[in-house]
Amino acid sequence: MTYFLVTFVVMLIVITIMAIGVIFGRRAIKGSCGGGMSKAECVCVEKCDKRKKLEAAAQLNEG
Repeated sequence: MTYFLVTFVVMLIVITIMAIGVIFGRRAIKGSCGGGMSKAECVCVEKCDKRKKLEAAAQLNEG
């Protein structure tokens, strides 16, 4: 039980530090902006190559 409590507390501390970093960093959490065929908005400042290729292919298919 002690290992569980220690692990739980450590994880809470890590999550708290990450949340504080995101709040004060004022940046979106980075990730893949080409992660699917949905029309979801990309959080990237500049679109990545994968997203650019997907959008170009979609425009060719539409027109």
